[in-house]
Amino acid sequence: MQSKTSERFLALDVFRGMTICLMIIVNTPGNGDTSFAPLKHAHWNGFTPTDLVFPSFMFAVGNAMSFVMRRWNEMQTGQVLSKIFKRTLIIFLLGYLMYWFPFFEYNDQHHLVLSPIADTRIFGVLQRIALGYCFASLMLYFFGTRATVIITAIILILYWPVMVYFGTGADPLDVHTNAVLRLDTWLIGTKHLYTGEGFPFDPEGFLSTFPAIGNVVGGYLAGKYIQKNGKTFEGLAKLFMAGFILFVIAFWWNYGFPINKKIWTSSFVLHTVGLDCMILACIMYYVDFLNLRTGVWFFEVFGKNPLFIYLVSELSVIILYMININGTPLFTLIYQNVFSHAGLYIGSLLFAICYMLYCWLVGYILDRNKIYIRV
Repeated sequence: MQSKTSERFLALDVFRGMTICLMIIVNTPGNGDTSFAPLKHAHWNGFTPTDLVFPSFMFAVGNAMSFVMRRWNEMQTGQVLSKIFKRTLIIFLLGYLMYWFPFFEYNDQHHLVLSPIADTRIFGVLQRIALGYCFASLMLYFFGTRATVIITAIILILYWPVMVYFGTGADPLDVHTNAVLRLDTWLIGTKHLYTGEGFPFDPEGFLSTFPAIGNVVGGYLAGKYIQKNGKTFEGLAKLFMAGFILFVIAFWWNYGFPINKKIWTSSFVLHTVGLDCMILACIMYYVDFLNLRTGVWFFEVFGKNPLFIYLVSELSVIILYMININGTPLFTLIYQNVFSHAGLYIGSLLFAICYMLYCWLVGYILDRNKIYIRV
């Protein structure tokens, strides 16, 4: 018979697996211009289902922390710090190297040269996960849960006036005038920023990483609460209600500090943590209370090796774009010659689903061979 801890890990694996599954689908459409609206990020203010993916992964990181931090009490401070900083460095470097990959390129003379580090994006998805994990872990270890909650609340409250007073122009929260862009430009320069918005701006910038700590802390609190009360209907109901209350607070806060993923506003943190608490409560009800397993295994495969599967999904896309046939990337050729015949929107979605299934197959092979890659 499984222990309570392992059962809760099952619900966490499913939650994490659903997050990775959706993340791959929204990241790899056959044609981004013809993706269905729910599979696109909000252009600026606002929220779509896609905007829940990344904060859910941050939430899952915090949730998992609540299960492993108990072991830190039996370790010396030096050992704990070594684990925290080592994991932070590895995840951050994996993110940085992923953006630098394939490390080499052809210059104007068609000579293979090292890709310039000066043009490599510094911050990103894995980098934010690394920093969020690091800051949350250090606060929880040295200050305890209560103080961490207070510090996190202060960060979320202060982030609002910081964004307002340190932005520029008539609208300090605009995409071109916000404080996140201003600090990143001063800190690392425009060449190290993401350019997918059509100009240098990083939606995973340094300043906006601070409120994102709230998603990790929220996941930790949910995980800690689940370990104490998750096996009762009352406990599950309170988790769901806590999520709903955060959701309502975010709704009203949105009128003053708009819900915005790209600058990770405080209202966005409460909105996504609230949704994640409700979703996790529903998954636990399905898995632990109804003892249903239909569809669980599929997402569990993703959830057991989330970081590695995410890396596979991102690097494989880069490789598909690197392989050119008559000047057209293989990624585009596959979509145009196979999936586009189903229609622009349906074809783009089918491509993303098939690509997601390829990534799932990688996870399945690992799971079948009992290979679980932890960082």
